Amino acid sequence: MAMQAVEIESLIKEAFPTANVIIEDLRGDGDHYAATVVASEFAGKNRVQQHQMVYAALKGRMGGELHALALTTKTPE
Repeated sequence: MAMQAVEIESLIKEAFPTANVIIEDLRGDGDHYAATVVASEFAGKNRVQQHQMVYAALKGRMGGELHALALTTKTPE
């Protein structure tokens, strides 16, 4: 079963309450998303660590309910 964009956003915002999160359904199929996450919690972390933090926020749904997620992460400017 595919995840809805609002559910992805909700899980990410639960982990990073002040984050700016933009979710885009890349194919309109509810299976392939792109997410841009801007969060102060990423400060001092490299890109791999930032992505790991987002995957952890998804609570094991990556690869199951959520097939593909292209991530862009950064700290606020």
